[in-house]
Amino acid sequence: MDKGLDNGLTSAEVSQLWATYMSDSSQICVLSYFLQIVKESDIKNILQFTNDAATVHLQKIAEMFEEDGRVIPHGFRVDEDVRSMAPKIYTDDFIIEYLHEFSKIGLRGHATNLSVSVRNDCSDFFKQCIDDSVELYERTKELLLSKGLYNRSPMIEKEQEVDYIEHQNFLAGFFGDKRALTALEITNLYNNFERNAFGAATLIGFIQMTDSNEVLKHLIRGKEIAEKHCEILGSYLKKNDLPTSVYWDSEVVENKQPVFSDKLLMYIASALTSVGTSFYGLGIGTSQRRDLAAMYNRFLAEVQLYSEDGANIMIKNRWLESPPKASHS
Repeated sequence: MDKGLDNGLTSAEVSQLWATYMSDSSQICVLSYFLQIVKESDIKNILQFTNDAATVHLQKIAEMFEEDGRVIPHGFRVDEDVRSMAPKIYTDDFIIEYLHEFSKIGLRGHATNLSVSVRNDCSDFFKQCIDDSVELYERTKELLLSKGLYNRSPMIEKEQEVDYIEHQNFLAGFFGDKRALTALEITNLYNNFERNAFGAATLIGFIQMTDSNEVLKHLIRGKEIAEKHCEILGSYLKKNDLPTSVYWDSEVVENKQPVFSDKLLMYIASALTSVGTSFYGLGIGTSQRRDLAAMYNRFLAEVQLYSEDGANIMIKNRWLESPPKASHS
């Protein structure tokens, strides 16, 4: 063993720090735009907290990479990827929902990051990232509740006694009578509907920001996929007399002006697709009805192809920064 590597960052730590740098640098660009256009002081305060936390994250990652003799990622930069004095394309209500959705992404992602960290400084860093995500989640949740905008998962009847599964048709779903959805299946259907509705609204705004025909077609395709998945997910909930989440399309203002660089638009679209892919995988693993697992498999195949096409666009335009990798293939 090379003793010089004993105290260095592991591949797991490097990969998660690098991914966090890329994500947070992209979000600082979005936050800087939101800070330009937001009107409500409560939302502005949360935006400033989030921006400050992300800025500290970048500084700490840069320090750890420098100490480890590694190249600091370029990522995204406000002066390169955001147009100053850009027009308002999203309402204040959308902005707070955007922050809430990304707080949940942060909670999930940083928990994974912490679980693969060995060095104390790396573990401490991701603990702080989790704390920041928790604070962002709580502050946005409370504000959404106070504004009557928080989307609660459906309520179900209370059980009167413990029940056991007695028939194999509990797993069925393609033919004949289908059993009622379990609480976990409802949760996945509802949350995936909510993520797709949010993603579609985000892309409606992005579609107005690009002059590239190639990027425009890709973003429109992503919006259409998200809307189609909402329709299918919602149909399962409606068949069980359960409500769906809301759409956020009305919170996007029609104003065709460039705000973000095409590089940033494509990165965030790719990031949303990646999150969706992971949750579809979760849906497969936790759905006991075969028709639901088959639905998620179809969704996965579609979004993976979409993701690959997006990566090809980014590679062609030299927008896709290469992650850290082994020195020999």
